[in-house]
Amino acid sequence: MASSYHTPVLLSESVDALRIKEEGIYIDATFGGGGHSMEILKRLGKGGRLISFDRDEDALKNNPVPKDDKRFTLVYNNFRFMANFVLYNGASPVDGILADLGVSSHQFDCSERGFSFRFDAPLDMRMNRKAEKNAEDIVNGYTKEELVRIFRVYGELENAGRAAELICRERQKQRIVTTGELTRCLVPIHNNRNEHKFLAKLFQALRIEVNGEMDSLEGFLNGVLRILKPGGVLSVITYHSLEDRMVKNFIKSGNIEGKIEKDIYGNVQSPFEIVTRKPVTPSAKEIEANGRSRSAKLRVAKRRN
Repeated sequence: MASSYHTPVLLSESVDALRIKEEGIYIDATFGGGGHSMEILKRLGKGGRLISFDRDEDALKNNPVPKDDKRFTLVYNNFRFMANFVLYNGASPVDGILADLGVSSHQFDCSERGFSFRFDAPLDMRMNRKAEKNAEDIVNGYTKEELVRIFRVYGELENAGRAAELICRERQKQRIVTTGELTRCLVPIHNNRNEHKFLAKLFQALRIEVNGEMDSLEGFLNGVLRILKPGGVLSVITYHSLEDRMVKNFIKSGNIEGKIEKDIYGNVQSPFEIVTRKPVTPSAKEIEANGRSRSAKLRVAKRRN
């Protein structure tokens, strides 16, 4: 299901992996435009249940699920709190959990949200617009060392120090308040050949810091172990190496560090059976139709009995 709000990535592959049981209980941890949720609901019977989460009010306002569908619950909250909600409401254990970790098309295309360097817009980047800290606060308030850290760790930028230096120099003249002001002060670093790649990495780093994305992912993954039943399936779509590494480690070992534990016979002790030895990636046809799917990787694991 594609919509003007968001085109779901690896839709069939990620939902097929869940092996939907008509009377099962499922989680869509990242509702977005509702594409994955709608596909899950199509496959659920009358006794099935789907609980979806999103921290963006716009996602709730654009909810395509009919209001009279009693099988469906949409929760306005960060998916890091998924397990707490499910346990509190007596919906545990669940049969399957899906998460699409990407930023929605709506967030990228809505200029005033400040997620994209394609527009000259306020430096915002908050997924939850009720959150206190935005990208403007980080760009103008973090020390040079703090900026270097997030650019290097979250953006994997080789020239993180130079980027931080230019930002600090510019903000001494005047506060940097728009995406355009930020990109213009960084022109000395890049040329026309690498501009897009450089800015994409830098904006990614700021977005991850603004929204605490890595902490949220860690909380979500730890919650999976609390509510996914034996035989239940975890289906996760990632878009950059940091989150993909964390998901890969988790399904391999049951922890985000990837620390392997073995029994006395040398057998690996992991709560999961890896279903996708290599991540599933979009077809050439999907990439042509939706260029933003290009970096997507789907990893699937089954909870051991």
